[in-house]
Amino acid sequence: MHIRVLPGNIANMIAAGEVVQRPASVVKELMENSIDAGAGSVTVVIQDAGRTLIQVIDDGCGMAPDDAVVCFERHATSKLASAEDLESILTYGFRGEALASIAAVAQVTLRTRREEDEVGCEVNVASSTVNSVEEVSAAKGCNIAVRDLFYNVPARRKFLKSDNVELKHIVSEFTHVALTRPDVAFTLSHNGKDIYVLKKAKSLKFRIQNLLGSATSDDLIDINAETSIVNINGFVGHPETARKGNSEQYFFVNGRYFRSPYLHKAVMKAYENLIPDGTVPTYFIYLDVPPHTVDVNISPTKTEIKFEEDSILFQTIYACVKEVMGRQEFEGSIDFETAGMPDIPTFSSNFEEFHQIHEPKISIDPTYNPFDNDGFQTSDLTGGGFVGGKPTDFDSAEFGAKAGFGGQSGFGGQSYVSHDQAYGKLFEESVMPTVKAMTVNGKYIMTVVRSGVMVINIRRAKERILFDRFIDAMSQNAHITQQALFPEPVEIGVENKLIIDDNAELLASLGFDIRPFGNDTVVVNGVPEGYSAQQGKAKELLYQVLDALKENNGSLQETMAANLAEKFARIGAMTDENISSPVQAQRLIDALFACSNAEFTNSGRRTMTLITTEELDKKF
Repeated sequence: MHIRVLPGNIANMIAAGEVVQRPASVVKELMENSIDAGAGSVTVVIQDAGRTLIQVIDDGCGMAPDDAVVCFERHATSKLASAEDLESILTYGFRGEALASIAAVAQVTLRTRREEDEVGCEVNVASSTVNSVEEVSAAKGCNIAVRDLFYNVPARRKFLKSDNVELKHIVSEFTHVALTRPDVAFTLSHNGKDIYVLKKAKSLKFRIQNLLGSATSDDLIDINAETSIVNINGFVGHPETARKGNSEQYFFVNGRYFRSPYLHKAVMKAYENLIPDGTVPTYFIYLDVPPHTVDVNISPTKTEIKFEEDSILFQTIYACVKEVMGRQEFEGSIDFETAGMPDIPTFSSNFEEFHQIHEPKISIDPTYNPFDNDGFQTSDLTGGGFVGGKPTDFDSAEFGAKAGFGGQSGFGGQSYVSHDQAYGKLFEESVMPTVKAMTVNGKYIMTVVRSGVMVINIRRAKERILFDRFIDAMSQNAHITQQALFPEPVEIGVENKLIIDDNAELLASLGFDIRPFGNDTVVVNGVPEGYSAQQGKAKELLYQVLDALKENNGSLQETMAANLAEKFARIGAMTDENISSPVQAQRLIDALFACSNAEFTNSGRRTMTLITTEELDKKF
């Protein structure tokens, strides 16, 4: 075995694999350099989700010509001069790896000028080699353009995701930096179209509103705490706005975004018994600690951080959020203010002289038969079905053997009895009266079968039905859409809109009619049959769909289709209209037994159970 020292360009390409993972990594590093340079305005220009061009323009301090060349050397930095400086890091970039790594896998042009210089300097670098240095006319600050990212590493370029996915990651990194400095103006454009134009904000809450929309900022509660170890400030969301998924949870320390599952648990613990299981609150928590008590150097991306007193931080964050939750009232209060409210009319003693009261007339239909399926013919119950299917033979050999239905035709021998056979002989001893399906507290359906009583879980039955329908829609590109009475606009933010755009074809195949409306808003015109199309429910439904799409990001296509179908089925089962009438119950039964496996959901949970006559006898 012969050991050799790698050439500098190969070493830089290997290092680039840690620092430059995708176009969003370049955006993050360049924006942080602009902030460290004292910029008051930062413009980010993207083409083809960063594949073709990533350009960052700032009005910071700029660089001298010599520094503009040296900055592309590995471990070249202006932030550190001695080992002691590592104990007091307050800047974003300090490792000196970013520009060297970017220049190793892209073609880079840097144009910069200091305020005291008459002319600027332009440096062209590719594959870690400086190709040219020349004087040019340039504005104060830096203008760096990164072209053809991974042009010399085709394997890395091949595994980049779709434009919408990569752009979503760019927007996410842009958001992280913009949330740390509300006093700096930021602009982000993609393919010539502005995504964000953020002016200098008066406060952090205004910056949150500009970035994530008023739907997020209006439901935030201020938090503040000062201790000898850490100062905490920021915002947490109202418990009722907690949602599934981790899309709007942000930790910052000394102005730097970071991730911490450990401190996230402190926030979740403070929300115990306030939010439903499986949901996560929104929060923007800013920590201010002495620099020597935190290590931001454990990862090249600097998003993982080690604290000296992490257990104390955990308790402090928990206590701070818990106190805020305790001081807030989340129940609606009664407003006793009557100014401007309509007056309640009062009736005088002679009211009846002017408005005579008439006794209502009662009409009786002597031909009404209470045993006649609420005025519906048997064919009406079976012909429409919950999913518009045809009458189903419930007593199949497979299911009948399991449930003990014997050789009866129809569900328990009762569902498809004709009028000639049943209603014409209603009171004959040889024929039992037709027994309807009955709902129990909107949760269960009970119906009589020969072996006893069949009990069906309504939500799980809907889940089974919707799962089969979505699988068919995905495989055949067939769908049924319920059009909403009024199209409903929903502000979901730029990142979420990119997810919707990236999955537009899939959502359309399932029956969602969702149209773009600006950079951060969509309009819901229709939802799949089985979902609730009621006004006001589109936002909740859309966020549930987004959570399902985020959880399956990057899965294999077949696995993703099955997982999404299962998640969408659960969402539909929760948001669909309640089953309240025997006719609706019967239609649900029809649709359930038309499924490929009526007894279980796709996740293996039972949809029904049979209570035999013998088991009933034991109760008495």
